[in-house]
Amino acid sequence: MSHIGNKHTDFRSAIQRMSEMGRIQVYENPIDRKLEVAAVMKKLDGGKAILFPSVADSDVPIIGNLLCCQENCEAAFGTDFRGIRGLIDQAFKNPMEPNVVTDAPVQTCIHTDNLDIREMFPVLKHTAADSGDYISAGIVLVQDPETKIYNASYHRLQLNSGNRLGIKLDYGRHLRLAYERAKELSQPLPVAICLGANLALQYMAATMGSRMPEQANEIAFAGGLAGRPLAVANAVSQPIIVPAEAEIIIEGQISPDVMEPEGPFGEFIGYLAPQADAPVVEVTAITHRQNPIYQAINGYGRETVMLRKYVLEASLLDVLQSATPIVEDAEMTAGGLHRFHAVVQINKTTPQHNGMERNVMAAAFGALKDLDLVIVVDEDIDIRDPLDVEYALATRFEASKDLVTIPGARGHEYVRAGVDGIRAKLGIDATVPFEEKVLFSRCEFEEVSLSDNDLNDNSEAYNHLWSF
Repeated sequence: MSHIGNKHTDFRSAIQRMSEMGRIQVYENPIDRKLEVAAVMKKLDGGKAILFPSVADSDVPIIGNLLCCQENCEAAFGTDFRGIRGLIDQAFKNPMEPNVVTDAPVQTCIHTDNLDIREMFPVLKHTAADSGDYISAGIVLVQDPETKIYNASYHRLQLNSGNRLGIKLDYGRHLRLAYERAKELSQPLPVAICLGANLALQYMAATMGSRMPEQANEIAFAGGLAGRPLAVANAVSQPIIVPAEAEIIIEGQISPDVMEPEGPFGEFIGYLAPQADAPVVEVTAITHRQNPIYQAINGYGRETVMLRKYVLEASLLDVLQSATPIVEDAEMTAGGLHRFHAVVQINKTTPQHNGMERNVMAAAFGALKDLDLVIVVDEDIDIRDPLDVEYALATRFEASKDLVTIPGARGHEYVRAGVDGIRAKLGIDATVPFEEKVLFSRCEFEEVSLSDNDLNDNSEAYNHLWSF
């Protein structure tokens, strides 16, 4: 098993740790996988993970909202959020090639005939407006036919029939490049869809931008995050390797010349992605553990964006602190879907640091393509407290001189405020010049310690003080 020190990052060890720390709740009533499971997940979004052991017409339990908040992530990894970011940074700097094994728990049960995903697993229908049932937590693993490098990434998968999946391939993604290269060769592209994979692979599959270029191998980086090589096995029906400790593997190939309608589907940005023709995965084998657990992620849910939060923060800090060492910390904010907005904390210690906040903005936009707003604040501002950040805007930001715009820049194509992914980037300087830091310093109070015995809620005992 993969581990961090003595903390295992495989799926079941993480769930066990979360259970011991009280971060899993159980929905014990029978529930329908069509609309109901996703609705409960959305209603409880941002809280504890939810286990659904009694899914109608299925003996496979579902777990949802697994990594949808900081508390869940910290319990799953057995460290705090700064520790998680440190592990991600370690992954990029110390990748480890995978270890091929012959005894893979995920291949305990092997199916190659009469494949019907809908009959085998409780695939969700998320909203009434969706075009059908969707696998939403699947990590798609491929080996690029030209570079021979493995890529792992999340893609929504529409269940077209028992053994056919429509797959949305966004332009500019590495899987799209691999598909186009296979298409030029008139060859199908072998794929493995992994559910319930090692948390290290889940995080690396969510990575994008400058930290994960095309030549990077997400499986090796996952080993770096886990602290040891990821265990993999040869797939049973395709020339590809698969994570040995996953819950479920769906093997298949993307046809070079078959397209079928896909969508609409509720995406992370909150909109329904429109219907369009999409490539098709023809399933050739399904393997799974004994008594597998089916992982589900709501397309428009906190987990979709939380999966990238610490990855993007670690990537952003690596770039910013190399370019501008006065950067102390960074926060990809919840309101910006942990993707589009960042607050960066800097510490000016000399007049020569004046103006560096503008350099920070430029470096941030260069590091993360989808970043549209960067707010830079001083070291005394708590970047994880929206009220404190707004305080900096209210007292240290002057719109006539502290706004920086970069028009016509590339962002994310799903943001409808832009046009085909083009919109202006905005930087906000909410810092003060070094010479004026004392002028803007806030009142300080005496440090005091309070115990439980110092306070109580028995105010009625003092009614005589205000009665008349």
